[in-house]
Amino acid sequence: MLTTDPARSFPQSLTVQRREMATTTGPDSAEAPVLVGATRLHGIGVGRGGVVGPVAQVRPVPQVAADAAVLIDGVPAGPDEVRGAVGAAFGEVADRLRRESERAPGVLGGVLAATAEMAADPALRAKVLSRMDDGDGAVGAITIVVAEFAAMFEQAGGYLAERVTDLRSVRDRVIAEVVGLPAPGVPHLTEPSVVVALDLAPADTAALDLSMVLAIVTEQGGPTGHTAIIARQLGLPCVVQTAGATELADGVVVAVDASAGIVTVEPGDELRREFDQRRRLEQSFASDVAPGASSDGAPVGLLANIGTAADAARLTDTAVEGVGLFRTEVLFLDRVTAPTVEEQSAVYAKVLRSLAGRKVVVRTLDAGADKPLAFAHQSDEPNPALGVRGYRLVRTMAELLDTQLEALARAERETGIKAWVMAPMIATPAEARDFATAARAKGLTMVGVMVEIPAAALRATEILAEVDFVSLGTNDLAQYTMATDRTLGELGDLLDPWQPAVLDLVALTAQAGRDLGKPVGVCGESASDPLLALVLAGFGATTLSMSASAVPAVRFSLRRHTMHQLQAIAAAARAAGNAPDARAAALALVEAEVRMALQL
Repeated sequence: MLTTDPARSFPQSLTVQRREMATTTGPDSAEAPVLVGATRLHGIGVGRGGVVGPVAQVRPVPQVAADAAVLIDGVPAGPDEVRGAVGAAFGEVADRLRRESERAPGVLGGVLAATAEMAADPALRAKVLSRMDDGDGAVGAITIVVAEFAAMFEQAGGYLAERVTDLRSVRDRVIAEVVGLPAPGVPHLTEPSVVVALDLAPADTAALDLSMVLAIVTEQGGPTGHTAIIARQLGLPCVVQTAGATELADGVVVAVDASAGIVTVEPGDELRREFDQRRRLEQSFASDVAPGASSDGAPVGLLANIGTAADAARLTDTAVEGVGLFRTEVLFLDRVTAPTVEEQSAVYAKVLRSLAGRKVVVRTLDAGADKPLAFAHQSDEPNPALGVRGYRLVRTMAELLDTQLEALARAERETGIKAWVMAPMIATPAEARDFATAARAKGLTMVGVMVEIPAAALRATEILAEVDFVSLGTNDLAQYTMATDRTLGELGDLLDPWQPAVLDLVALTAQAGRDLGKPVGVCGESASDPLLALVLAGFGATTLSMSASAVPAVRFSLRRHTMHQLQAIAAAARAAGNAPDARAAALALVEAEVRMALQL
């Protein structure tokens, strides 16, 4: 998914503006400079929050020589003992990650469990031991083998490329375990702090005391990587791809502006006052808990994105109108065997009961190729983003979809509550028809598909003739429209959902919905931008789904415009020649109160 408030989160430059910088001289002059004063670091923002606090740098990876000796009770171990120590280290790291996954909330727990499976992977361990048998030291063997696996992941791209950080985290933890060093990661926080790192693996995030974390800043990562996803889920301001962040000294005070993607070192009173004003404004939004609508009463449903039953339970007392995207792949990705009908139906029933009386849109399994399943290995693909994924798994493993649809139907019968069910990665009307036929054969009555591929948007009328609703996944839609890998932060300007070509496809899909009188939702995080939400509603989107924390600001923005104004804002954005101009054109037409809120 795209980062929240994305138009403000892709600055023209990702360089570090070092207006004031203290550097060391003498023998230590080779050390990195310490950033001070009114320095501003630019990156890609995730969320809209702004906080001020001291930096807490994540502990660096231990530097261990490839031929470092493995000691047992202070004595160099023999070959068999070293083999045993390496095998035990992989097992201990896997067990520790599993324990952390059981304590972690929502999506984070699933990600940690998947990382634990990496550490427990017998192929990884076997290859390390094989290199040791050939004469490599334990540390060298672990390093080389993980590098080989990482290179394969990066070449595969997509989801696997994003897992490289997790794989390297496993490497570092195993090496530390083998040589008896503390595991790398976050320090013990004694005061509310801004956690700064080169990048954060899910295991690092799980170790955070969230009561002490104000924000997260990383030098690497992207707006759709694990750090961004977890920060968004937890409601933490976050800036990724922040050049120079790891040069910040522990304890230096910084202001993190997630909406602008800026980290300011030693902020002045004016910026602090701005953040206070923004916080009070955001708090005031929460007082309006009515359903989403324009000022003249045109309804625009405001829904939340979730990944687990626990996420659904947390929505019970919130002012959201339901779920617009239940990412069911979390149930699958950390499994070595496919979940049974009984296991799945129990989770689906729990979600439906938690949100009884509210709409729940369930996306069927969005995995395969670039989101590998241990029990559904696909042959190597040169371009996984264009391969067997999402609905296309019916070509190779039709039983996965059949089982999931049966589980959803069973959950409906058990609870007496209807679910809205949709398939991802639909490209043609024929695929939409086949999915609808399969779902209805199970007794499911509200059947839809996602529009993430330009071909689906261009044939939205024909696709909607086959199903009851569609939902736009603007993140993948932008990726495929602009031929840009969405994991590459340096191409963020092309992935900006304000790109006119992307807006054209959204508008075409919404028009098809209006013509046929069928719902068209948006479930990408772009819906959480209070300005872009006006454009989406103006095109005719009937629902907007986002992280729950983003709903109040979007509701505030919608309620201050008539539907006629929303349509004019949408038309102005679509007529622009580029993404920055599209945003500027929309901003110029919004009501003064909303403009002030957006620009804080």
